[in-house]
Amino acid sequence: MVVRKVRNNKKIMEAVKEIPYGMADFTSVREQNRYYVDKTMYIPLLESQANYLILIRPRRFGKSLLLSMLRAYYDLSQKERFQQLFGDLWIGQNPTSLQGTYQILYLDFSKIGGSIDELPEKFDAYSAVQLDDFLNRYREYYTDEFISRFNAAKKGLDKLHILDAEARRLGYPLYLIIDEYDNFTNVILNEHGNEIYHAITHASGFYRDAFKNYKGMFDRIFMIGVSPVTLDDLTSGFNIGWNISTNPLFNQMLGFSEEDVRQMFRYYEEAGHLQGDIEEMIQEMKPWYDNYCFARQSLNDSKMFNCDMVLYYLRNRIQLGQSPEQMIDPNTRTDYNKMKRLIQLDRLDGDRKGVIRQIAEEGKILTNLFNSFSADQITKQEIFPSLLFYYGMLTIIGTRGNLTVLGIPNTNVRKQYYEYILEEYQKQHYINLTEVEILFSDMAFDGQWEPALTFIANAYKNNSSVRSSIEGERNIQGFFTAYLSVNAYYLTTPEVELNHGFCDMFLMPDLQRYKEVAHSYILELKYLPQEKFEAQAENQWKEAISQIHNYAESPKVRLLCQGTQLHCIIMQFRGWELVRMEEV
Repeated sequence: MVVRKVRNNKKIMEAVKEIPYGMADFTSVREQNRYYVDKTMYIPLLESQANYLILIRPRRFGKSLLLSMLRAYYDLSQKERFQQLFGDLWIGQNPTSLQGTYQILYLDFSKIGGSIDELPEKFDAYSAVQLDDFLNRYREYYTDEFISRFNAAKKGLDKLHILDAEARRLGYPLYLIIDEYDNFTNVILNEHGNEIYHAITHASGFYRDAFKNYKGMFDRIFMIGVSPVTLDDLTSGFNIGWNISTNPLFNQMLGFSEEDVRQMFRYYEEAGHLQGDIEEMIQEMKPWYDNYCFARQSLNDSKMFNCDMVLYYLRNRIQLGQSPEQMIDPNTRTDYNKMKRLIQLDRLDGDRKGVIRQIAEEGKILTNLFNSFSADQITKQEIFPSLLFYYGMLTIIGTRGNLTVLGIPNTNVRKQYYEYILEEYQKQHYINLTEVEILFSDMAFDGQWEPALTFIANAYKNNSSVRSSIEGERNIQGFFTAYLSVNAYYLTTPEVELNHGFCDMFLMPDLQRYKEVAHSYILELKYLPQEKFEAQAENQWKEAISQIHNYAESPKVRLLCQGTQLHCIIMQFRGWELVRMEEV
């Protein structure tokens, strides 16, 4: 319990709000006294757009909670509960004329499963159940005769047509809200390939027909998903929705801004449930959960935190009095597995693994950002970065003319890339990662860097699948980055800009989590093919010394090292073999 003041200066006891981790139902959040980050100020902005809207956001960004909030706001059956649910929120003081005026049909396509052959039947059956629920909610508005006719229809499509005719006759406005609209189509595409997907979304495909019917009968439609992969297929010829995914007006509508996070943490601090320095907590979270930007015009605005990750961290802080031992929520494993399935589409196009490696090694990619793409296009290399953007694996970090610079948003995502690459390496040549972690602890606490780096260099030499005289330095850097990512004590960052140059690798100590780390590192990896080594090795080494000393003198380095001892290490390779390694 926490004491809070009211206007008459008397004091009342008010229960401290619980953390809404994993909750997606707005009404339950409000009724169960859970903390809610107010997003209701976006309601008028949404109303000012087209009547049919599509929004794409990564998983764990509060999409379902947003839809649930909109349902509660517009639902005619909940009109009288407006003050109870919204009274202390922004919209409670600024309601629109459309509040509580719609009969709402809600569909969640993630609930639909089954084999390919069963999908049309399952889809119709689910639609029928949801339409029956719709009528139960609004039965007072319809005659007994209509209800009998509606109930007599067994198929969802028939029920939909009957409802359409009656709602039109009576002048009732209808609102369709679809969560995970792309869910099972993406599953079909990933698991069964392009041909089957094409069959259900084109011509007489049941899914295409469903959207054709939706457009004709609903006054408003709002669809949310994780990728626009089905848009072109579903909307061709029907103009079903206006895509607001990259509209700067809605850049901060999902996820938490830094100020959102600060206010929430202060609430729990004032309630006596959260101990510690809030600003330090935010600084600890930022490299892991922050830095999402969804619109080119919003690059100078506050970046967004993954809200589920923040709640995961906060819950640990309150329950255990400390940061989580693992900064990455174990529940996100499913997200990583989804990325792996996307990459496995290499059976259709062999370029995806190359894109993943480029992003992992460079941290960014220059590309066109596509707002939508059909199933026929999804296997193309130029489409893949956009798909990774919508999945939250990349974010907007810059522009170059009409092109967009997409980068890895944070350490959480970066580790997913490295984990994938590491798995590929481990398949070819297994390494005991526990042994590597022990060497990394010696590196972090005692400054004994040589055993760890030698171990990785030998692993590279023995891993014939990654040795490439063509890729050279990039190839070595990618391998080192993957294995260094196992190191919990550092935020491993490739290609950091220091003094107008880019060092190969900067091991920045994570002192927020491991205050006992005493050493930090700049690694410069140099490669020469065997036939050029004797002639060029000495000059290359001298250049490397000059480069790494220049990096070390950067004010940015002194800031990031945070008082730890900095080691400048040069590693020189002849082909796939480490020939020279020294601290300079």
